Amino acid sequence: MKHYLQTRNNNYDIFDAFDDFFKPMFYDESRDLRTDIKETDSSYELEMELPGYAKNEIKISLENGYLTVNASKQRKEENGKKYLRREISENTSRSYYVGTDVTREAIKAKFDNGMLTLTVPKSEPKQLKGNNFIEIE
Repeated sequence: MKHYLQTRNNNYDIFDAFDDFFKPMFYDESRDLRTDIKETDSSYELEMELPGYAKNEIKISLENGYLTVNASKQRKEENGKKYLRREISENTSRSYYVGTDVTREAIKAKFDNGMLTLTVPKSEPKQLKGNNFIEIE
C-alpha cells in the first residue's frame, strides 16, 4: 500500500489531503496508463505501456477530437470456485485531445511486446485572416 503523504513533494497543500481521502484504500497509481509523447516534424508519437494485455483486448477510438485508448481484460471463471468478493479490475483507459482535424484513417497503431505506439499526424496550423491585432476603441 502506498503512503501518499510520505511520497509527496514539498509542494503538498491542503487540497491534496482531500484527493488522498477519496482515493480507494488500495489505489495503485502504477495501473494508470502511462504514456510517453514524442514530437516529430510531421506527427506526435504516443507510447503506452500495456503489459499483460493482448492486441484484441485493446480498443482505440476517436470522437470529437479525443483519442481514447481502452484496455479491458476478461477474467475467466475457474471451475468450482465461488468468489465472495472480487476487487481485481483489469481495465484501464485514457483520453488525449488530438484536435478535430485528425481523422481515424490518419492515425497509425502498432502493438508489440506490451507497448502500444500511436502515430498521430499534426494538422496544419490555421492561418488567421488579416492581422493578429485587436482594435482598441
